[in-house]
Amino acid sequence: MKKFNFYALSFLTVAILATSCVSNKQLAQCKDEYKALQDQFTAQSLELKEAQTNVTNLNTRLSDVQTALTDQKSANKELQKALSESINQGGANISKLVDEINASNKYIKQLVEAKSKSDSLNLALTNKLTKSLSKEELKDVDVQVLKGVVYISLNDNMLYKSGSYEISPAAAATLQKIAKIITDYKDYEVLIEGNTDNVPISKTNIRNNWDLSALRASSVVQELQNKYGVNPSRLTAGGRGEYNPVADNDTEAGRAKNRRTQIIITPQLDQFLDLIDQAPDGDDE
Repeated sequence: MKKFNFYALSFLTVAILATSCVSNKQLAQCKDEYKALQDQFTAQSLELKEAQTNVTNLNTRLSDVQTALTDQKSANKELQKALSESINQGGANISKLVDEINASNKYIKQLVEAKSKSDSLNLALTNKLTKSLSKEELKDVDVQVLKGVVYISLNDNMLYKSGSYEISPAAAATLQKIAKIITDYKDYEVLIEGNTDNVPISKTNIRNNWDLSALRASSVVQELQNKYGVNPSRLTAGGRGEYNPVADNDTEAGRAKNRRTQIIITPQLDQFLDLIDQAPDGDDE
Protein backbone atom coordinates (compact mmCIF):
# COMPACT_ATOMS: atom_id res chain seq x y z
CA MET A 1 0.00 0.00 0.00
CA LYS A 2 2.82 2.39 0.88
CA LYS A 3 4.54 1.53 -2.38
CA PHE A 4 1.36 2.35 -4.24
CA ASN A 5 1.07 5.74 -2.52
CA PHE A 6 4.68 6.51 -3.39
CA TYR A 7 4.05 5.83 -7.09
CA ALA A 8 0.83 7.87 -7.03
CA LEU A 9 2.60 10.82 -5.41
CA SER A 10 5.44 10.66 -7.94
CA PHE A 11 2.99 10.56 -10.80
CA LEU A 12 1.10 13.54 -9.40
CA THR A 13 4.33 15.56 -9.03
CA VAL A 14 5.35 14.86 -12.64
CA ALA A 15 1.85 15.84 -13.83
CA ILE A 16 1.98 19.14 -11.95
CA LEU A 17 5.42 19.99 -13.37
CA ALA A 18 4.27 19.13 -16.88
CA THR A 19 1.17 21.28 -16.46
CA SER A 20 3.33 24.19 -15.28
CA CYS A 21 5.55 23.91 -18.37
CA VAL A 22 2.58 23.77 -20.70
CA SER A 23 1.02 26.81 -18.96
CA ASN A 24 4.17 28.90 -19.44
CA LYS A 25 4.27 28.02 -23.11
CA GLN A 26 0.60 28.84 -23.46
CA LEU A 27 1.14 32.14 -21.66
CA ALA A 28 3.93 33.08 -24.07
CA GLN A 29 1.75 32.09 -27.00
CA CYS A 30 -1.12 34.16 -25.64
CA LYS A 31 1.19 37.18 -25.31
CA ASP A 32 2.29 36.81 -28.94
CA GLU A 33 -1.31 36.50 -30.06
CA TYR A 34 -2.26 39.56 -27.98
CA LYS A 35 0.52 41.64 -29.57
CA ALA A 36 -0.55 40.53 -33.03
CA LEU A 37 -4.14 41.50 -32.25
CA GLN A 38 -2.96 44.88 -30.96
CA ASP A 39 -1.01 45.51 -34.20
CA GLN A 40 -4.04 44.47 -36.23
CA PHE A 41 -6.27 46.76 -34.17
CA THR A 42 -3.91 49.71 -34.73
CA ALA A 43 -3.82 49.11 -38.48
CA GLN A 44 -7.59 48.78 -38.67
CA SER A 45 -8.02 51.95 -36.60
CA LEU A 46 -5.93 53.88 -39.16
CA GLU A 47 -8.00 52.42 -41.99
CA LEU A 48 -11.18 53.39 -40.15
CA LYS A 49 -9.92 56.97 -39.70
CA GLU A 50 -9.13 57.21 -43.41
CA ALA A 51 -12.54 55.79 -44.29
CA GLN A 52 -14.23 58.30 -41.97
CA THR A 53 -12.35 61.15 -43.71
CA ASN A 54 -13.53 59.85 -47.09
CA VAL A 55 -17.11 59.65 -45.84
CA THR A 56 -16.92 63.25 -44.58
CA ASN A 57 -15.64 64.47 -47.96
CA LEU A 58 -18.31 62.50 -49.81
CA ASN A 59 -21.01 63.92 -47.52
CA THR A 60 -19.76 67.44 -48.34
CA ARG A 61 -19.98 66.66 -52.04
CA LEU A 62 -23.47 65.23 -51.61
CA SER A 63 -24.57 68.35 -49.74
CA ASP A 64 -23.27 70.59 -52.55
CA VAL A 65 -25.07 68.53 -55.20
CA GLN A 66 -28.28 68.57 -53.16
CA THR A 67 -28.03 72.36 -52.86
CA ALA A 68 -27.60 72.65 -56.64
CA LEU A 69 -30.59 70.40 -57.22
CA THR A 70 -32.68 72.47 -54.80
CA ASP A 71 -31.72 75.64 -56.68
CA GLN A 72 -32.62 73.90 -59.94
CA LYS A 73 -36.06 72.97 -58.61
CA SER A 74 -36.64 76.55 -57.46
CA ALA A 75 -35.64 77.91 -60.86
CA ASN A 76 -37.91 75.44 -62.62
CA LYS A 77 -40.78 76.35 -60.32
CA GLU A 78 -40.35 80.05 -61.12
CA LEU A 79 -40.21 79.36 -64.85
CA GLN A 80 -43.26 77.14 -64.68
CA LYS A 81 -45.10 79.83 -62.71
CA ALA A 82 -44.19 82.39 -65.36
CA LEU A 83 -45.38 79.98 -68.04
CA SER A 84 -48.72 79.49 -66.32
CA GLU A 85 -49.20 83.24 -65.88
CA SER A 86 -48.35 83.88 -69.52
CA ILE A 87 -50.79 81.23 -70.68
CA ASN A 88 -53.53 82.73 -68.51
CA GLN A 89 -52.84 86.18 -69.95
CA GLY A 90 -52.88 84.78 -73.46
CA GLY A 91 -49.65 86.54 -74.46
CA ALA A 92 -47.06 83.90 -73.70
CA ASN A 93 -44.62 82.42 -76.10
CA ILE A 94 -44.95 78.84 -74.86
CA SER A 95 -42.25 77.46 -77.07
CA LYS A 96 -39.72 80.05 -75.87
CA LEU A 97 -40.48 79.42 -72.19
CA VAL A 98 -40.10 75.67 -72.67
CA ASP A 99 -36.74 76.25 -74.35
CA GLU A 100 -35.64 78.43 -71.42
CA ILE A 101 -36.58 75.71 -68.94
CA ASN A 102 -34.66 73.08 -70.91
CA ALA A 103 -31.64 75.37 -71.28
CA SER A 104 -31.67 76.12 -67.56
CA ASN A 105 -31.87 72.42 -66.68
CA LYS A 106 -29.02 71.58 -69.05
CA TYR A 107 -26.80 74.35 -67.68
CA ILE A 108 -27.37 73.35 -64.05
CA LYS A 109 -26.66 69.72 -64.93
CA GLN A 110 -23.39 70.77 -66.55
CA LEU A 111 -22.41 72.72 -63.42
CA VAL A 112 -23.22 69.78 -61.13
CA GLU A 113 -21.28 67.35 -63.35
CA ALA A 114 -18.28 69.69 -63.52
CA LYS A 115 -18.23 70.18 -59.75
CA SER A 116 -18.61 66.44 -59.12
CA LYS A 117 -15.68 65.78 -61.43
CA SER A 118 -13.57 68.39 -59.67
CA ASP A 119 -14.46 67.03 -56.22
CA SER A 120 -13.65 63.48 -57.31
CA LEU A 121 -10.24 64.52 -58.63
CA ASN A 122 -9.49 66.47 -55.45
CA LEU A 123 -10.51 63.54 -53.25
CA ALA A 124 -8.32 61.17 -55.27
CA LEU A 125 -5.41 63.63 -55.05
CA THR A 126 -5.83 63.96 -51.26
CA ASN A 127 -5.98 60.20 -50.71
CA LYS A 128 -2.93 59.65 -52.90
CA LEU A 129 -0.91 62.27 -51.04
CA THR A 130 -2.01 61.12 -47.57
CA LYS A 131 -1.10 57.52 -48.33
CA SER A 132 2.33 58.54 -49.64
CA LEU A 133 3.27 60.34 -46.40
CA SER A 134 4.74 58.49 -43.42
CA LYS A 135 3.31 58.73 -39.89
CA GLU A 136 6.13 61.09 -38.92
CA GLU A 137 5.49 63.34 -41.92
CA LEU A 138 1.77 63.46 -41.19
CA LYS A 139 2.58 65.08 -37.82
CA ASP A 140 3.86 68.16 -39.69
CA VAL A 141 1.53 68.00 -42.71
CA ASP A 142 -2.23 68.61 -42.74
CA VAL A 143 -4.25 67.81 -45.87
CA GLN A 144 -7.82 69.06 -46.35
CA VAL A 145 -10.32 69.55 -49.17
CA LEU A 146 -12.52 72.63 -48.71
CA LYS A 147 -15.05 73.66 -51.36
CA GLY A 148 -13.23 71.88 -54.16
CA VAL A 149 -9.75 73.13 -53.23
CA VAL A 150 -6.93 71.03 -51.75
CA TYR A 151 -5.01 72.65 -48.88
CA ILE A 152 -1.66 71.14 -47.81
CA SER A 153 -0.45 72.90 -44.66
CA LEU A 154 3.24 72.44 -43.75
CA ASN A 155 4.68 73.14 -40.30
CA ASP A 156 7.48 75.74 -40.41
CA ASN A 157 9.66 73.73 -38.00
CA MET A 158 9.83 70.94 -40.55
CA LEU A 159 10.03 73.15 -43.64
CA TYR A 160 12.58 75.87 -42.81
CA LYS A 161 15.78 76.33 -40.89
CA SER A 162 15.18 78.04 -37.55
CA GLY A 163 14.38 81.78 -37.94
CA SER A 164 15.05 81.60 -41.68
CA TYR A 165 13.35 81.26 -45.04
CA GLU A 166 15.87 78.68 -46.29
CA ILE A 167 14.42 75.21 -46.88
CA SER A 168 15.51 72.64 -44.30
CA PRO A 169 17.09 69.37 -45.51
CA ALA A 170 14.49 67.56 -43.39
CA ALA A 171 11.75 68.84 -45.73
CA ALA A 172 13.24 67.25 -48.86
CA ALA A 173 11.40 63.92 -48.66
CA THR A 174 8.02 65.56 -48.05
CA LEU A 175 8.44 68.20 -50.80
CA GLN A 176 9.51 65.48 -53.23
CA LYS A 177 6.25 63.60 -52.63
CA ILE A 178 4.18 66.76 -52.96
CA ALA A 179 6.03 67.66 -56.18
CA LYS A 180 5.23 64.20 -57.58
CA ILE A 181 1.53 64.74 -56.90
CA ILE A 182 1.61 68.23 -58.45
CA THR A 183 3.36 66.86 -61.55
CA ASP A 184 0.88 64.00 -61.91
CA TYR A 185 -2.09 66.39 -61.77
CA LYS A 186 -0.85 68.69 -64.53
CA ASP A 187 -4.17 70.53 -65.03
CA TYR A 188 -4.08 71.99 -61.50
CA GLU A 189 -2.79 75.42 -60.53
CA VAL A 190 -0.64 75.70 -57.37
CA LEU A 191 -0.46 78.64 -54.96
CA ILE A 192 2.23 78.61 -52.27
CA GLU A 193 1.09 80.83 -49.39
CA GLY A 194 3.32 81.82 -46.46
CA ASN A 195 1.84 82.63 -43.04
CA THR A 196 3.43 83.78 -39.76
CA ASP A 197 2.42 84.47 -36.16
CA ASN A 198 2.20 88.05 -34.85
CA VAL A 199 5.64 88.14 -33.20
CA PRO A 200 7.75 90.82 -34.99
CA ILE A 201 10.75 89.52 -36.93
CA SER A 202 14.15 90.75 -35.72
CA LYS A 203 16.35 90.19 -38.79
CA THR A 204 18.25 93.06 -40.37
CA ASN A 205 17.60 91.79 -43.90
CA ILE A 206 13.86 91.15 -43.35
CA ARG A 207 11.65 94.15 -42.68
CA ASN A 208 8.59 92.45 -41.20
CA ASN A 209 6.36 89.35 -41.21
CA TRP A 210 5.04 90.26 -44.65
CA ASP A 211 8.55 89.91 -46.03
CA LEU A 212 9.20 86.67 -44.12
CA SER A 213 5.99 85.00 -45.31
CA ALA A 214 6.59 86.02 -48.94
CA LEU A 215 10.24 84.90 -48.84
CA ARG A 216 9.28 81.53 -47.40
CA ALA A 217 6.63 81.00 -50.08
CA SER A 218 9.17 81.98 -52.75
CA SER A 219 11.68 79.49 -51.33
CA VAL A 220 9.18 76.64 -51.65
CA VAL A 221 8.27 77.68 -55.20
CA GLN A 222 11.91 77.70 -56.28
CA GLU A 223 12.57 74.38 -54.53
CA LEU A 224 9.67 72.75 -56.41
CA GLN A 225 10.86 74.27 -59.70
CA ASN A 226 14.65 73.86 -59.46
CA LYS A 227 14.96 70.63 -57.52
CA TYR A 228 11.85 68.68 -58.50
CA GLY A 229 11.07 70.00 -61.98
CA VAL A 230 7.59 71.43 -61.40
CA ASN A 231 6.56 73.71 -64.27
CA PRO A 232 7.00 77.29 -62.91
CA SER A 233 4.10 78.57 -65.01
CA ARG A 234 1.78 76.63 -62.68
CA LEU A 235 3.29 78.07 -59.49
CA THR A 236 2.40 81.28 -57.64
CA ALA A 237 4.13 82.51 -54.45
CA GLY A 238 2.33 84.75 -51.98
CA GLY A 239 2.72 85.95 -48.39
CA ARG A 240 -0.07 86.79 -45.95
CA GLY A 241 2.12 87.66 -42.98
CA GLU A 242 0.32 87.42 -39.65
CA TYR A 243 -3.08 88.39 -41.05
CA ASN A 244 -4.55 84.95 -41.79
CA PRO A 245 -4.32 83.16 -38.40
CA VAL A 246 -5.97 79.78 -37.78
CA ALA A 247 -5.38 79.86 -34.01
CA ASP A 248 -4.96 82.29 -31.10
CA ASN A 249 -1.59 84.07 -31.10
CA ASP A 250 -1.75 84.48 -27.31
CA THR A 251 -0.40 80.96 -26.73
CA GLU A 252 2.74 79.22 -28.01
CA ALA A 253 0.65 76.35 -29.38
CA GLY A 254 -1.53 78.82 -31.27
CA ARG A 255 1.46 80.71 -32.68
CA ALA A 256 3.00 77.41 -33.81
CA LYS A 257 -0.17 76.61 -35.82
CA ASN A 258 -0.12 80.06 -37.41
CA ARG A 259 3.51 79.67 -38.55
CA ARG A 260 2.77 77.56 -41.61
CA THR A 261 3.09 77.41 -45.36
CA GLN A 262 0.10 76.28 -47.37
CA ILE A 263 0.27 74.62 -50.78
CA ILE A 264 -3.13 75.31 -52.33
CA ILE A 265 -4.04 73.17 -55.35
CA THR A 266 -7.03 74.14 -57.51
CA PRO A 267 -8.34 72.92 -60.88
CA GLN A 268 -8.10 75.27 -63.81
CA LEU A 269 -11.25 77.34 -64.27
CA ASP A 270 -11.47 77.00 -68.06
CA GLN A 271 -14.30 74.48 -67.90
CA PHE A 272 -16.29 76.69 -65.53
CA LEU A 273 -15.71 79.80 -67.66
CA ASP A 274 -16.89 77.86 -70.70
CA LEU A 275 -20.06 76.94 -68.84
CA ILE A 276 -20.63 80.58 -67.89
CA ASP A 277 -20.36 81.53 -71.58
CA GLN A 278 -22.93 78.85 -72.38
CA ALA A 279 -25.34 79.91 -69.60
CA PRO A 280 -28.87 80.76 -70.77
CA ASP A 281 -29.55 84.50 -70.81
CA GLY A 282 -32.82 85.16 -69.01
CA ASP A 283 -32.95 88.81 -70.15
CA ASP A 284 -33.26 88.10 -73.87
CA GLU A 285 -36.63 88.98 -75.35
